[in-house]
Amino acid sequence: MHVERHRSDRIGWLRAAVLGANDGLISTSSLVVGVAAAAPDRAAILIAAVAGLAAGSLSMAAGEYVSVSSQSDTESADIARERGELATDAGHELAELAGIYVKRGLTPDLAGQVAVQLTAHDALGAHARDELGIYESTRARPIQAAVASAAAFAVGAAPPALLAALLPMPSLTLGVVAVTILLLVALGALAAQLGGASLVRGAGRVAFWGAVAMGVTALVGRLFGAVV
Repeated sequence: MHVERHRSDRIGWLRAAVLGANDGLISTSSLVVGVAAAAPDRAAILIAAVAGLAAGSLSMAAGEYVSVSSQSDTESADIARERGELATDAGHELAELAGIYVKRGLTPDLAGQVAVQLTAHDALGAHARDELGIYESTRARPIQAAVASAAAFAVGAAPPALLAALLPMPSLTLGVVAVTILLLVALGALAAQLGGASLVRGAGRVAFWGAVAMGVTALVGRLFGAVV
């Protein structure tokens, strides 16, 4: 048996996980660097790092759940509407399905046969896929997205928080920046590999924006000399 594995099956959790890990690593590292630039006090830096980890994880979970729930609600509403149309006007829906296949290149006769057979097998599934563009493998899953995003954020935020606790104060900023850039490169490359994209491009864009975020936060801390 020939089994194919497609990367699109990972879309639901991969997007949330990559976003969460990137955000956790970049935002927490930026907090550590910014607070260190404003007030080089280990207690203040640790409080900022741990608070950023906890608040960020919960915020990512809530944000993902709300946004993906909105998508899920829209999909469910479209499917419910399609179910009603199939119950009240099956003939029109059959013709509509056949028209879709004609536009994709089938002859009218073949399109009609395909529409009849798919309707007999699973009318709602056929319309969900071919009319609405809703596939089971890529449907919105709010809980999955929220858990993946929160867990990934915590994992991403853990290294800078640990570094803030362990590194000597004179080398704290440089150490956090260096480790963060290396981790961002690795994370960007991993995400690109899972998604089938260019490793160099994936790693480079993540590292670049992480460096920009840490640089801006350090500048803010240096200019204002206070924890914002």
